[in-house]
Amino acid sequence: MLIPRTQFNECGLKANIPKNLSVIPPHSVELTKAKIAAISDIHGQIDIFKTLLAKHAITDKTGNWIFNDGHLVITGDIFDRGDNVTEILWFLFELEQQAELSGGKLHLLLGNHEVMVLTNDLRYLSDKYLHVEKLLNQSMTELYAPTSILGTWLRSKNVVLKLNDMVFLHGGLHPELVDKSLSLADINQLFRLYLSEKSLSEVDKNIAEYLHGIDGPIWYRGYFNEEQPIGFAKLIAHFNVSKFIVGHTSQEQIETRYKDKVIAIDSSIKYGNNGEILLIEGDKFYRGLLNGQKIQLL
Repeated sequence: MLIPRTQFNECGLKANIPKNLSVIPPHSVELTKAKIAAISDIHGQIDIFKTLLAKHAITDKTGNWIFNDGHLVITGDIFDRGDNVTEILWFLFELEQQAELSGGKLHLLLGNHEVMVLTNDLRYLSDKYLHVEKLLNQSMTELYAPTSILGTWLRSKNVVLKLNDMVFLHGGLHPELVDKSLSLADINQLFRLYLSEKSLSEVDKNIAEYLHGIDGPIWYRGYFNEEQPIGFAKLIAHFNVSKFIVGHTSQEQIETRYKDKVIAIDSSIKYGNNGEILLIEGDKFYRGLLNGQKIQLL
């Protein structure tokens, strides 16, 4: 059972605890003038992450939200590899609330590494968290159980988000989804219900298993072949989008593919050496560099 709390203040980490941790975020948002920033595959590298946010005026130097009514999208993979996963999660937990109070929004989407930890696939934990497991005599999966604050919060999150005519997600949407006649809301709902081990009809269970599989939205890598996937144009039309903005597949820098219809934003932050953030201002797209420089992408 969840222990009601209004504030978390332990081990140097602070956060306000909202009354309802299970609020389902929107799957689609129409924006007019708001700025958008997107980043992916942080993998516990808190210093690079916070530097990018501060250098590009999303937070101040102390990590507080100053992006006003802007929208920050994180397309998954906070977990694994690096040593500061917990710190990043509590930071985002608080930043999400600050964004709301400013009229903005922080959209945290699940990646394959969130789902792996929540479902007891722990093969990519850093040595630090292996040590934590031994000290506490609990696995990381148990520490993020549905009865925990962060576990409840994470299980409420979407895997795909549409902002205006752009779709953000971790891996990508397979063209086969067109034949399954699923909406983005359907994808999020079925993915979430299966992750939370809710009872599903046989038909829905089969679809949910597909969504959690290798061609599902958190694992699919089909946008990184030389030729665009068969049915890609049909996929674009079905979801009425201009661009898919994805992480999961590492690049040296943010880049575009398939005549700018895919933007790849996994800039290899996981290695702890460098990283970039995508900045969208009106119809202009920029690579936000670690030194604060902006380079126009589109």
